[in-house]
Amino acid sequence: MTIADLPEVWALETELFPADAWPYEMFAGELTLSDTRNYWVVEDGPRIVAYCGLMSVLPLADVQTIAVIPEYEGRGIGSHLLVTMIAEATDRSATDLLLEVRADNPRAQNLYERFGFEAIHRRPRYYRDGVDAVIMRKVLIPSI
Repeated sequence: MTIADLPEVWALETELFPADAWPYEMFAGELTLSDTRNYWVVEDGPRIVAYCGLMSVLPLADVQTIAVIPEYEGRGIGSHLLVTMIAEATDRSATDLLLEVRADNPRAQNLYERFGFEAIHRRPRYYRDGVDAVIMRKVLIPSI
């Protein structure tokens, strides 16, 4: 993801996550933190159809965001983005990869479980519309 991608990414963000969309300035700020952040987009021709972001502040890494537009769901794009973030977190020597997922989003939770994430905590009313967050973790480097 580059600064030139932000208008399109942010338009998707507000469409896909109307209650929880990040402010535009937050995306812009994240892109300046390249020592601890990685952001990717998936394009189909000139159109961005998915994006994701990873924060790595060792020993932990955190999935900041992951989104696929509805008409491209079910094509393995979300899995590809998740594998990309797992690989980057591993390359950066993170011990664990964490994420928050809406409690009312079983499809996303199932995706994460397929890749070895497990629910470790629940944050009540985490999202602006009052929905709980399920905190999930994937152990990347087992503790000795």
